[in-house]
Amino acid sequence: MTAKAQAAGALNLAQGFPNYPPPPDLTELAIRAIRDGYNQYAPTSGLPELRRLVAEHVQRHYGHTADPETEITITAGATEALFIALSAVTFPDDEVVLLEPCYDCYAPTIQLAGGIPIPVPLDEQKNFCVDWEMVKRRINRKTKAIVLNTPHNPTGSVLTEADMNALIAILQNNDIIVVSDEVYEHIVFDGVRHESVLRYPELAARSMMIGSFGKTLHVTGWKTGYVVAPPTYTTELRKHHSQTVFASATPFQKAIVDYFALRPNHTEGLRTFFQAKRDLFAEAMKQTRFTPYPVSGSYFQLYSYAGISDEPDTDFCDRLVKECGVAAIPVSAFYRDKTDHKLLRFCFAKEDAHLLEAAEKLSKL
Repeated sequence: MTAKAQAAGALNLAQGFPNYPPPPDLTELAIRAIRDGYNQYAPTSGLPELRRLVAEHVQRHYGHTADPETEITITAGATEALFIALSAVTFPDDEVVLLEPCYDCYAPTIQLAGGIPIPVPLDEQKNFCVDWEMVKRRINRKTKAIVLNTPHNPTGSVLTEADMNALIAILQNNDIIVVSDEVYEHIVFDGVRHESVLRYPELAARSMMIGSFGKTLHVTGWKTGYVVAPPTYTTELRKHHSQTVFASATPFQKAIVDYFALRPNHTEGLRTFFQAKRDLFAEAMKQTRFTPYPVSGSYFQLYSYAGISDEPDTDFCDRLVKECGVAAIPVSAFYRDKTDHKLLRFCFAKEDAHLLEAAEKLSKL
């Protein structure tokens, strides 16, 4: 959809990246790091000072103690983190439970490792909540792992304390591993608390938590993420990491360390920043015929177009680009069987004027 938006000169609310600049201090620090000589390989597990920063972060926000030497790995973005985490634990014929719709890198990674993705649909009628009884029924002796994503892409839903306790109960009598994609951990709204697996000792002991500086600092192109995991898991995923990218970009790692030294409370402002954009876009979209779904986290908003058209969502998205000059993502792309609920995903991590213009264009449909 991004390629189609570029070809048509359309407003791109499809791909999940900001179209505004990152913090000026941060970019200046990256330039300084390059000039200061941080241009060769970092240690494969990441700069020690950045791993210590992650350890301080998870202690501060989730009360979880992680050893920077044996439990934290800096990666080339969250997608690489997810790749090495799933590759490290998935073997031929292992089953891995996915909660659909879900980010589109999970299933291919599992299949590349010889595993079998087991989709469990989220309840679209209940704002995409998890049916834990259905999850329980899909678990058997071949189940190796379950993938979580909260806040959720593409739906904007978040897992609750009750969800985490339900998962703990399901996992009590087995060795299933949890891979928890938490890249939008600081982008939650309306007083909601992000329920990281690291808040729960029973889950932390068997989980690999994935985070993203790219999302937190508005620099998705820097491709700098991390994994927090117990030592045994970390040992295995680092083997995959060293043979995949060896190390992530050194100057960006150094810039992130220096930026948080200057702005230690940066993450505290993300909730307000993105909630304002969510609300601005929602208010502007009231002039359209689209129907919104509740969004409690991430920087994505789902809208139903069922009251406008019965076209397949892929066709409707193509028409939006051509007729309205706005690009969105068809939610069927996040289902392995291409389930079509007549839903589109819009990214509101855009400049305010961009959001208002998109809503104005969509109002003419």
